[in-house]
Amino acid sequence: MIAPATTQVRCAVYTRKSTDEGLSAEFTSLDAQRESGEAYIASQRSEGWKCLSTRYDDGGFTGGNTKRPALQQLLDDVRAGQIDVVVIYKLDRLSRSLFDFLAMMTLLEQHNVSLVSVTQRFDTSSSMGRLMLNILLSFAQFEREMVSDRTRDKIAATRRKGKWTGGRPLLGYDVDRAGPSPKIVVNEDEAEQVRQIFRLYLERGSLLETVKELRTRGWTTKCWETKAGKPMGGRPIDKGQLFNLLTNVTYIGKVRYREEVHEGEHDAIIVLELWQQVQAQLKRNGQSGAPHLRNKHGAILKGLLQCKHCGCAMTHKFTTKGTRRYRYYTCVNADKNGWDQCPTKSIAAGEVERFVVEQICGIGSDENLVRQTFEQVNQQGEQQATELNAERGVLRRQLRRDEAMLPQATQADHQADLHDRIATAQRRLSDIARQLESIAMGQISESDVAQALMDFDPLWNALTQAERWRVMQLLIERVEYDGAEGEITITFKPTGIASLRDELQATETAA
Repeated sequence: MIAPATTQVRCAVYTRKSTDEGLSAEFTSLDAQRESGEAYIASQRSEGWKCLSTRYDDGGFTGGNTKRPALQQLLDDVRAGQIDVVVIYKLDRLSRSLFDFLAMMTLLEQHNVSLVSVTQRFDTSSSMGRLMLNILLSFAQFEREMVSDRTRDKIAATRRKGKWTGGRPLLGYDVDRAGPSPKIVVNEDEAEQVRQIFRLYLERGSLLETVKELRTRGWTTKCWETKAGKPMGGRPIDKGQLFNLLTNVTYIGKVRYREEVHEGEHDAIIVLELWQQVQAQLKRNGQSGAPHLRNKHGAILKGLLQCKHCGCAMTHKFTTKGTRRYRYYTCVNADKNGWDQCPTKSIAAGEVERFVVEQICGIGSDENLVRQTFEQVNQQGEQQATELNAERGVLRRQLRRDEAMLPQATQADHQADLHDRIATAQRRLSDIARQLESIAMGQISESDVAQALMDFDPLWNALTQAERWRVMQLLIERVEYDGAEGEITITFKPTGIASLRDELQATETAA
């Protein structure tokens, strides 16, 4: 409630502007709002109202959230009992979110602080006044959401036409703003760098090895300037950035929108054949980029064998005595923290590898084991599909939020971060779609399981060491070794048996 006339009423004027455009002028929108607030306070001088000298101005901040420095200072002063009335020009200057507004109104009421709008007359001390406030705020929130929807629809339509929609410039392209709308054009010097990066990855076969070479050459991320003239980029390329570069469809003249890929208006830098070779190499190596060619010592369970007790990997090692080499797998926990930390410790490589191969060969002739393997594969596939669908739902919601925030982001760094998050989410959604498709296409029958495993033994004997490792990676999700109990558990990949079946069919066709 407003204090009696005999008591001084301390009034704070809060102002806000969504963009930072024009804030450097002598007289801004914030000044106009404050003048209106001061004039209103002056008209209530007979009631003891007095305008505080402290300015609470938020220039370049959205009303969709409360992450505003001046607003937070205002609320802190309310909590400290330094304010009796908050004066605003219009309700949406304080907030465009009904949820945030109700939270702020609760705080004001707890400290007996009134809220006054210069252009919208209401009294927050009455139930009718609070109803009017909620109605006005609902319209403000509706207007903000409509703008977000229109912006999101515009971005979608623009990308489906193959147009560039903004964000951080890519290595290999410059932004041309000469026309009615900005577009990206090839920067020939950088484009040649990009082509060499693609070829380097094929030669080195590893993300990390390629990164080392790029740093040796002194190649960096794209150098560019914000509209404010702030220099950006120019940093050494790391493994994650290299992966994003190698999987960016922009380089083959396309544009991605969520899970869709459309023909772009810009020129391609990478020819399709080179692009496909790189994608195939990435798929073989996995996102970690570690090539199987580095497995020099025939460790067919490398990357698959785990210590069941510690839940960590078992790494392949060897020792040499005279002309003989002894291979073994060691628990990483035991290796790093001492052998007393793990009952498993290590196991002879040949012993565990023979056991796994014999188990796979023996499954095909045992109906119960075939059935168990079939059920395990189906259960894994269903579980993986459920997890992927759940992740896809989270990513889609995140995308909607980030795309809704784009038109409200006034800082270049914030916009760039949002674009990066959107691009990352879109790439992951595409990856999830491919995985779900692979799971669906990899569904097999119980007889397929039996036949593939029965044919495993002759196939295995005909393979080289490198091919054996690849088949293991194709077939097995993990192998767990319990040193305390002396047990070994094999878990197949959901699509592993189907991949093995296709491998066998391809071998028979080639023969």
